[in-house]
Amino acid sequence: MRPETLLLHAGVPKPDQGEPFLPGPVFAAPFHAAGDPAQSNYTYGRFHHPTWTNYENALSALEGGSAIAFASGMAAVSAVLGSVLRPGDTVLMPADSYYSARVLAQGFFAEMGVKTILAPTAGNAQKSHVAGANLVWLETPSNPTLEVCDIAAISAAAHEAGALVAVDNTTPTVLGQQPLALGADFSVASDTKGLCGHSDLIMGHVAVRDPKLLEGLRTWRTQIGAIPGPMETWLAHRSLATLDVRLTRQCLNALALAEFLTQREEIVTVRYPGLRRDPSHAIAAKQMHYFGSVVSFVLPNKTHAERFLSACNLVYEATSFGGVHTTAERRARWGGDKIPEGFIRMNAGCEALEDLLEDLAQALEAART
Repeated sequence: MRPETLLLHAGVPKPDQGEPFLPGPVFAAPFHAAGDPAQSNYTYGRFHHPTWTNYENALSALEGGSAIAFASGMAAVSAVLGSVLRPGDTVLMPADSYYSARVLAQGFFAEMGVKTILAPTAGNAQKSHVAGANLVWLETPSNPTLEVCDIAAISAAAHEAGALVAVDNTTPTVLGQQPLALGADFSVASDTKGLCGHSDLIMGHVAVRDPKLLEGLRTWRTQIGAIPGPMETWLAHRSLATLDVRLTRQCLNALALAEFLTQREEIVTVRYPGLRRDPSHAIAAKQMHYFGSVVSFVLPNKTHAERFLSACNLVYEATSFGGVHTTAERRARWGGDKIPEGFIRMNAGCEALEDLLEDLAQALEAART
């Protein structure tokens, strides 16, 4: 079955007369479970849950491995780090990876005795630092700079050195890129963003092929309690059905916006893996099916960027990305990333392209004055 069709049918029960296509969320903490707990499919909502089961079955089919859902993307990140790393271990991370993931590794896990080594995503720089690492963490395309690395090549080098490999796959989603098929041990994502795409829930997941790694993740979730709610899980599963439709439109818009921005003289740089002239395009084209909804570009300075954002009519000024609405922010306002003050991270939504181009054009003109 092709991925576009699988999105609609994965995790959905077989047709049953008089029943809905996708059963609604189950709101329960304890379940009837007399006698031996092992004889009950469900006993307590922190251990397992029927609404999770449907969603995780869907994700497993899409990922090509076994998936486990978490309360947020950072809960998923924490589960991988926490279930793998021990005092004295080393994790190799991208210097330009998601800021909160780096903070977690260099803060909490450093205090637990875990060493963090940073290397850039660009140029497959991490490949030269895998020796001695227990876990190699990749993020490609990186957020927010959209650098790309070769997952298969780095995974092979890491495995030869005895390290596990995790890939933060949030930006492209599982439809756009499949880390497990490229050799990674963990595929990690914030489902909050493109996967669910409606900016109305917080969730994450991890997928693996090794049963021992899955058990470690499940134990971490149960003991830490980083579980998603049934309503969020049901909404996430419902959202999968439109992922191909959304992502196709968003990627077309993103590419057109990136092309438009390259023609503007006030734009310092534009990054989008789908641009043929982008430094990351060759690797991205080899391992990605969709190039994602995020476009990054740089305006001359902070004031210019803020004037641009204020002049936009359709583009919402907001953080996060992946939703059906076009959003943008001056990313440097948060700190933590080595980017210029005029750096804009934009998420291309599903609006009519002509309307978006007109809005960007008028906002860029207004920002000049």
